[in-house]
Amino acid sequence: MKAFVVERYGKKEALRAADVPEPELREDEVLIDVHATALNLLDAKVRNGEFKLILPYRTPFVLGHDVAGVVARVGARVRQFQVGDEVYARPEDMRIGTFAERVAVKATAVALKPKNISMEEAASIPLVGLTAWQALVEKARLQPGQKVFIQAGSGGVGTLAIQLAKHLGATVATTTSAGNAALVKRLGADVVIDYRNDRFEDRLSGYDVVLHSQDGETLKKSLGVLKPGGRLISISGPPDPAFAGESRAPWVVRQVMHALSWGARRQARRLQVGYAFLFMKASGSQLQQITSLIESGAIRPVIDQVFPFESTNEAMAYLESGRAKGKVVIQVRKPLLGAPHED
Repeated sequence: MKAFVVERYGKKEALRAADVPEPELREDEVLIDVHATALNLLDAKVRNGEFKLILPYRTPFVLGHDVAGVVARVGARVRQFQVGDEVYARPEDMRIGTFAERVAVKATAVALKPKNISMEEAASIPLVGLTAWQALVEKARLQPGQKVFIQAGSGGVGTLAIQLAKHLGATVATTTSAGNAALVKRLGADVVIDYRNDRFEDRLSGYDVVLHSQDGETLKKSLGVLKPGGRLISISGPPDPAFAGESRAPWVVRQVMHALSWGARRQARRLQVGYAFLFMKASGSQLQQITSLIESGAIRPVIDQVFPFESTNEAMAYLESGRAKGKVVIQVRKPLLGAPHED
């Protein structure tokens, strides 16, 4: 099958178009004919080698963390899916590889695709949707009437997190450029801050939750907008002791994680707020709950651009330029006859 692989780690390394063997199907997996996949900054970071100590992929390997497609085969122990089902998923770590014509995914990470959106739209959802869900529902336990600050509101995670937070009944503040203000307001943002001309730390105070996705300096300022008892959930780090304990990283690496987050945790304690790091996990059951929200109209995909499969490297370059509003998607197969299309 055709795929795009990481030949060697490095920031300037292009993915290599290659013919690779079809993935081996395990008993608890489904084999998916990939119709569409999506790009995430995580893909670039994995290619760059930033996660080698935590996720030691051996080169060459197929990249890609989002998939929408059709079940081609099912493993011997799989009962909840059958051949022909339209599905979407974020494969588990160490079993990624959606930049390909087929991918094998553990059945517990798979959900039926929402009926009211296209394959391209469905492919844009899993990683960012699960990230938003696990940050706001699982970790923050966001409640109606609470205030949440979601950074980078026009990005892949931000566009989904704003909609989910509004569905949960929260007041939402976000940062974006002036050119994207109208977009995030349509998604439900109540307070929009132009990060180029305004400082969020001067505008926001007394917040219950911060979803942090930026650098360390922004993290320090963000802790200060929380009220006592509030929580900051970071998807960009540094890793905290809880994550270090859950990871399979060597002892030395776990100690480094403790040290990296020491300053943030100390500041959080001084301000009487909480700090937690989130590294999203695959979950078909959570994705099924997101499906319900999409089919009810509470959440809609936000796609910036769809690239053809052969232009995967161009799509990666566009993602890394930082200009995308929402998700960058790759169409691997042509749309199914009669499938819904993006408006």
